[in-house]
Amino acid sequence: MKIEKVLASKLPNVDLENLSFGTVFTDHMFICKYISDSWQEPEIMPYQSISFEPSTSVFHYGQAVFEGMKAYKDNQNKIWLFRPLENYNRINRSSERLQIPKFPEEFFFNGLNELLKIDSDWIQTGIGNSLYVRPFVFASQAGVQASPSVEYTFIIICCPVKSYYGGEVNILIEENFSRAADGGVGFAKAAGNYAAQFYPTSLAQQKGYQQIIWTDAKSHKFLEEAGTMNIFFKINDKLITAPTNDRILDGITRKSVIQIAKDLGIDVEVRPVTVSEIIDAAENKSLKEMFGSGTAVVVSPIKSFGYRNKNFKLPEINNSLADTLKEKITSIQYNLSTDPYGWRHPIV
Repeated sequence: MKIEKVLASKLPNVDLENLSFGTVFTDHMFICKYISDSWQEPEIMPYQSISFEPSTSVFHYGQAVFEGMKAYKDNQNKIWLFRPLENYNRINRSSERLQIPKFPEEFFFNGLNELLKIDSDWIQTGIGNSLYVRPFVFASQAGVQASPSVEYTFIIICCPVKSYYGGEVNILIEENFSRAADGGVGFAKAAGNYAAQFYPTSLAQQKGYQQIIWTDAKSHKFLEEAGTMNIFFKINDKLITAPTNDRILDGITRKSVIQIAKDLGIDVEVRPVTVSEIIDAAENKSLKEMFGSGTAVVVSPIKSFGYRNKNFKLPEINNSLADTLKEKITSIQYNLSTDPYGWRHPIV
C-alpha cells in the first residue's frame, strides 16, 4: 500500500466541540481503483478533491454504494471498530446488486487499519465522540453507454462527529411516496435510495416532523423503516420490528439491538408490523416506546408520530428500554464493558 502523509495536520484549526455532522474531514483518505478487471494497489493520501470527466458513468447511471461505520477511542486511547466485518460484507452485497466488482477483504481491513492509525488524533475519547467512517465505491469509467462501468473507484473518508440527532425526534407515517419496491435495491446502501427520500422528508419537515416512517410500496399498510433508521416498537412487554427483505436495509445496529434485547429477557418479535396495530396500540396506551436504530444514532427514542393529520405522543418513561439498549451497545463500542459477542474490533 502506498502511503503519503500531509506535511501539517489541519486538526489544530478544527473546533471538535462544535461539529456539524459530516462536514469536517480528517487529513487523509484511502483510495483504490479497479482497472483492467482487477483492483490496483491501494493508496492512502492527503484528503483532497478528485477530478473526473463529465461523462463519468456514475453521474449518468448511478452505480454507487456506500457504508457507514464508526471508530471509537477508549480511555486508554485504544481505537475500536464495531462489527466491521458486517459492513464489509454488506458493501459487497450492495455492490453485487449494482453490478460492481467485489472489493478484497485484505484491502478493506488493511486500508481501514492504516487510515485510522494515521488519523488517530482526530478521534476523541468520551461517550458521544467518534470518527464516522465512510467507505464508498462508484463507477468511474468515462462514457455514457447504458451498461455497467468497466472502471471503479473505492474510497474511504473519515469525519469526527458527535451525536447525529439533537432534541426531540418526531416522525410522520408516509402513505404516498415509497422508499423501495419488491425486487429493487432497498436492501442495498445504494446512493439513489437516499436521494429519493429527500423530497418526501422535506414535506414532512414542513409539518414539523424530523423524519418519516416508510410503508410498503404495494399497500402502505405495513411499517418498514424510519428515514435512515430501522424502527422498533415496544407494545406492552414485547419489542417488535419488521423483518428485513429486499426493501429494508439489514441494519447492523438493528441486529445488535435484537440480540441484546433477547439476552435481557425481552420478548422480541420480528414480523410484519401494520400501521393499524400501531395506531390501536397508541390509542389504547399499550404502545410504550418507539425508537430507531442505526450507526449514526445508535438508538434514538421517538417522541411522537403523525398519521392522517393526527399526532400521537409516546409516554415519558424513565429507564426506558431504548436507553438501556443504547447504554449496552455504547459500553461495548467504547470498551467500557465486556464484549460477550466478539463485536469489538481493535485497530493495531
